[in-house]
Amino acid sequence: MDVSSDEESGSERTCAVTREKAPPEEMLRFVLGPDGFVVPDIKRKLPGRGVWIGLSRQRVAAAVKKQVFARSLKNKALAAPDLPEMVESLLRRDALQTLSLANKAGLVTAGFVKVEKAIEAGDVGALLHARDGKADGKRKLGQALRRRHGAEGKPEIGLFSTDEIDAALGRVHVVHAALGNGAATKVLLASCRRLAVYRGDEEADSPAGGEDLKADETGRSRRPDEDAGDISSWDARTI
Repeated sequence: MDVSSDEESGSERTCAVTREKAPPEEMLRFVLGPDGFVVPDIKRKLPGRGVWIGLSRQRVAAAVKKQVFARSLKNKALAAPDLPEMVESLLRRDALQTLSLANKAGLVTAGFVKVEKAIEAGDVGALLHARDGKADGKRKLGQALRRRHGAEGKPEIGLFSTDEIDAALGRVHVVHAALGNGAATKVLLASCRRLAVYRGDEEADSPAGGEDLKADETGRSRRPDEDAGDISSWDARTI
């Protein structure tokens, strides 16, 4: 039996590329579409037999190159050359959709001055900075956040452009936003961390300890005693 498929029992799944085990939320699931092409199942809800790959762009690229999907599905499965880019796009869209839901739940406060006041009030679960925003504003708000909450601070998200944030929030030129404490913020952070881990960014997405995440051609993280895909082990201050 190919244990990298949905036939595997228990609370963990096996990466079809590296054979490493991890919980489903730290993996990516793929199914075979009706046209014979491999389809990313970001929400892990699509029907059909699935193939599990570690949460890494490099692992997905390795799976395409080595024709892992066809072997695991025991069927002719066509994997598009741009599958790694497709997965990143879907993860990004999912994270932005959760940001929109957080906004609808009344958990988003936008604008530098309003964010400063929210930090002072102590009702901040995370900060959101536009990727193309000025570094000075990010630095000042980050310092204010750490003064209020200590050295550990709160997560700061910097994955999205101003245009992406504006579209998600239905507002104009949002560079900084505070995310209130609530269930929707937790879901947003989980979605952002999945995207960050998948991208493997060394500076923006590294754990609080500050180590850079390195990976080999299979996407396996080279960090002592930990895997970059292990979201549960992260105490990330910057995403």
